[in-house]
Amino acid sequence: MELILKYFPDLTDEQIRQFEMLKDLYEDWNSKINVISRKDIEELYVRHVLHSLGIFKVEEFKPGTKIMDVGTGGGFPGIPLAIMHPEVDFYLIDVIAKKIKVVNEVASALGLKNVRAEQKRAELVKENFDFIVSRAVTNMPDFVNWIKDKVKKESKHDLKNGILYLKGGDLSEELISFPNAIQYDLSDYFDEEFFETKKVVHLALKYKK
Repeated sequence: MELILKYFPDLTDEQIRQFEMLKDLYEDWNSKINVISRKDIEELYVRHVLHSLGIFKVEEFKPGTKIMDVGTGGGFPGIPLAIMHPEVDFYLIDVIAKKIKVVNEVASALGLKNVRAEQKRAELVKENFDFIVSRAVTNMPDFVNWIKDKVKKESKHDLKNGILYLKGGDLSEELISFPNAIQYDLSDYFDEEFFETKKVVHLALKYKK
């Protein structure tokens, strides 16, 4: 928790309470339904919570924004971002039912009124969003194909509407078809060794409908 406060010193008491609850909640649920590896659960605040909040460092969402988290797994990056943005609507999806069960239970325990979670494939979603977030669920060309018609036309942020993707390593080949993609190095925001090769990729997507 000290780590979160190191980088986000202006949290409200409620946000601090919610972030503090994450460790016990995920350890409890992980003992019943394995959604996070044992090594990662020990490093929850670095590898999952802080990593998710890398998106917050790149773009703070305005009240009323709609975000979809595709392939959320146990709720990352969606749940940490929802704690940071209580006035933003988050829709978390995954194809694995047991993971969505954990997400719903964690969101309920935290009192997050701004989170919806469903077992669903991205291609079947019928809504539009300002941003679509994810953590490396697939390569960028496939991901774009899944969600390209689900981005709102009107942009109201500094970054244009589209994808904010957490990814690691050398992405030059993967992004060769997307010359307008911008990479933000998380090592510019966080000191921990884990973030040395981690990035947030922003890819603006034009309205398709």
